[in-house]
Parts: sequence; structure tokens; C-alpha cells
Amino acid sequence: METLLTFLAADFLGTPTWSWLLFIGIVVSLLAFDLGVLHKEDREIGVRESLLLSAGYISAALLFGAWVWWQMGAASGMAYYTGFMIEKSLSMDNVFVIALIFSFFAIPRQYQHRVLFWGILGVIVLRATMIGLGAALVSNFGWLLYLFGAFLVFTGIKMWMIADQTPDIASNPILKFLKRHMRVTDGLRGNAFWVREVDPATSRPVRWATPLLLALVLIEFVDLLFAVDSVPAIFAITTDPFIVYTSNIFAILGLRALYFALAAMIHRFHYLKYALALVLVFIGTKIFLVGFIGKVPAVVSLSVTFGLIAGGVLFSLWKTRGERGKAELAAE
Repeated sequence: METLLTFLAADFLGTPTWSWLLFIGIVVSLLAFDLGVLHKEDREIGVRESLLLSAGYISAALLFGAWVWWQMGAASGMAYYTGFMIEKSLSMDNVFVIALIFSFFAIPRQYQHRVLFWGILGVIVLRATMIGLGAALVSNFGWLLYLFGAFLVFTGIKMWMIADQTPDIASNPILKFLKRHMRVTDGLRGNAFWVREVDPATSRPVRWATPLLLALVLIEFVDLLFAVDSVPAIFAITTDPFIVYTSNIFAILGLRALYFALAAMIHRFHYLKYALALVLVFIGTKIFLVGFIGKVPAVVSLSVTFGLIAGGVLFSLWKTRGERGKAELAAE
């Protein structure tokens, strides 16, 4: 018993082990309830269900943030909520690209949740690796924060300049590589990622990948690209690995749940990209301001971030008022 208590109280990346286990337990429970109870069978998820499921995930995230505030202090709580909002907002672009991927592979809506669910498992591992590596580098090389800041400013400017461009899925190098090195079926095989079918060249049954697997791999690759922006952005708010990781994962969990509602109206948020670009520039610039005016209070960072995002959403809705869902990619 004493050994167990010692283990739970032991420090892991600056936070007691029991706090990490609590977070992992919550995430595993949410995913088990999602897949094992709500979506045991493949079916189409409607907008209403998507909104309710997302509200549940957001409520869990907000309650966890309240616990962080109570357990670790106001500064940590504010950093958590700021990181959660930044990741949630930056992932809006991710939703648009995911909708394009599903449309490109003609993935029916009843199979999309399966792809997104398994994608979440990859994200949990991928983000843990990136954040752990980032925390180790920052703790040993403090000057890397300034490199992160410069990268965020550059990324923000680039995002502003290419906001009107649409990714070309067919030309994606990862997709080309997969098609060159894997046998891929000419269409879906139900909800299977892999199947065994006869190879025409050898007349023997071999393993084939399906377009569902290619969609999953591309979605994981897209998340990796977006993580390159979002992880440094949250490290600019706090270098606490626990706050960075938990806010990241909770934001992604909720956004994937909200995907089915957002995909049908993502075109209404076109101008949000410009607001996100300004958020990245603000966060990157804030790092360099520390040497001149001191550390920017967390409440200021949260207020400016919220103001820019809210402004981008409202301006987008106003500019696209009256538009119909002509860009409902996910419904194709």
C-alpha cells in the first residue's frame, strides 16, 4: 500500500502521477462510452446528435479545467482554458481538410465516425510524443521559446496569405507514397481498413488496404501538420506539459465529436482563418515582449485570443449570411 501511495505521489513531468492517471482514466472512459455504448454499430450521425455529443465533451473539458484551477491554482487554470481555446480554434481548419478527405475517398457518413474514432487514438499517442519532446527541449534550451515565437509569427502570416487556397488531396505526397507501396482496393469493403482478396497477378489471397485506411492515414498526417502549429502556440502560453497535453486532447476530443455538425456549414466560417492567423501572430509576438514589458498576464492572453476568435466567427457569419449549404462536403 505504501509503495502504491509513493508511486501515485511521485512526480512525472512536473505533476503527480495520480493527476496523469486521473486524466487518462477520464479520456479512456469517454472513448469507451462513445464507442461501446453510443456507437456500437456503424450509422450516420446527425447534426443534433453531433451537437449533443460535442456539448458533453466540452462540459467534461470545462469541468476538468475547473479541477485544474482548484488543484493547481488560478494561473494553471487560466493557462488550461487558453490552451483549450487555441487548440479548439486552430482545429477548425482541420475539420475543413477532413471533410475534403472524406469527400475525395467518397466515405459514407455511417463510416466516418469509425475513422475519426481510431484517428483519436493516434492523436493521443502523437501529441504525447510531440509535447514530451517539446517540454524536454524547452526545459534544457530556454531560447527555443523564441524560435517557437518566430515560427508562430511566420505561420500566422503564411496562414493569412493562403487563407483562400484549397488543399489538393490528389497531389498529397503521403497518398502517392501509399498507393505506390500498398495494394489498395478499388472501393470500400464495408467498414474494413484491411481485407484479404485475390491478387490478379499471383492468383493468391493477399492483404489489401481499403480507401478507409488511406483516409485514416491522411487524417493522422493532417493532424501532425496542425500540431506543428498548435503545440508551439500552447507552449508559448505555458511550458507545463500537463496543462499543454490535457488542453490539447480535450479540445481534439470535442472537435471530432462536433465534426458532423461543422462539416455541413464549415464554409460559413471562412473568415475565421484570418482571425486564427492573428492569434498565432499575437502569441508569437507575446514571447518577444516578455523582455520589454514582462510576462503578459494569462487573463490578457485569454481575453485577446477569445476576442479575435469571436470576432472572426461573427464576421464570417455576417459575410456569409444567406448562403445555403452548397459546400456540404461531408454529405456527398
